[in-house]
Amino acid sequence: MPPLASPVSLENASILVTGGTGSFGKAFVKTVLERYPNIRRLVVFSRDELKQFEMSQQFNGREYPAIRYFIGDIRDEKRLRRALEGIDIVVHAAALKQVPAAEYNPFECIKTNVLGAQNLIEAALDSGVRRVVALSTDKAAAPINLYGATKLCSDKLFVAANNIRGTRDVSFSVVRYGNVMGSRGSVIPFFQEKRKTGVLPITDPEMTRFNITLDEAVAMVLWSIENAWGGEIIVPKIPSYRITDLARAIGPDCDYPVVGIRPGEKLHEEMITGSDSHHTADLGRYYAILPMGSGYTPAEYCEAHDARMVPVGFCYNSGTNPDFLSTEQLRGLLGIREPSDAGVSVLPRDWRGAPALAAS
Repeated sequence: MPPLASPVSLENASILVTGGTGSFGKAFVKTVLERYPNIRRLVVFSRDELKQFEMSQQFNGREYPAIRYFIGDIRDEKRLRRALEGIDIVVHAAALKQVPAAEYNPFECIKTNVLGAQNLIEAALDSGVRRVVALSTDKAAAPINLYGATKLCSDKLFVAANNIRGTRDVSFSVVRYGNVMGSRGSVIPFFQEKRKTGVLPITDPEMTRFNITLDEAVAMVLWSIENAWGGEIIVPKIPSYRITDLARAIGPDCDYPVVGIRPGEKLHEEMITGSDSHHTADLGRYYAILPMGSGYTPAEYCEAHDARMVPVGFCYNSGTNPDFLSTEQLRGLLGIREPSDAGVSVLPRDWRGAPALAAS
């Protein structure tokens, strides 16, 4: 069986990015404008006019005639339909992402992350869009907080959207990845700011997180646009980091008071659960959680992508991940040049001999 929809190319395409003024959106726009100079139209769709104005100072219509800025909210289906006119490809990055805010304002998160996702699906189906790639999060796998639960619902909606496409030449896929290094919602800028106070609050010294750079996230989305068959959840093979190592990288001379794990926070993040292993393919660079009951079989997918199915019971967890970033590697990624162990305030060394730090 072929993919659910015919292949697409970004050359001469029209692309819309929801949440396009966020960290990912800006990196995606920059990459597309550099790599595809013949892009027909690149629409930044978001609800914050100030962020759009600020972004337009870097990517303006005079220098980049394909760029457009479209104010709107994914909660507004009518506005989405207008924005999607003539669009070939949609990258869905808009979401409410702050775990504490979602716990305190649950239905506001549901309106954006779940109802907004369905609005986009309905509008895309009726607007001639050919490819939709939605961004997910590691918190959507076996979620324990409201944010993760809404993103799991969103993932399910996009996967199931392929079942109602009828004869339309469109497919819907999902990319799921961990904390983006340096993004506004990650722990890194928060602790870089806290470092000025000399205090970095600790949650749990055992905590680990997946780590992906913006460039890697953009590359995965571009790969998915051109290679996904529809219905998959694409997961990157990325390293983890120990919170102790991040502490030593960012604030070697800081104090680390223990504040305890926060409500809705996991000790380790998970992107593929053991239950997913029965229908997960190893693509080499990525994993793909394949849809159940789709128009293609796992065997067909693996043959086309030179892939193999993972062992039954396989799970992809930041704590058991075989690939970890060292303190020095973290420092290199963060552009920190001073000695990694200068002036470290040491916690009781009953865990790997290093201090620890919180993560989001």
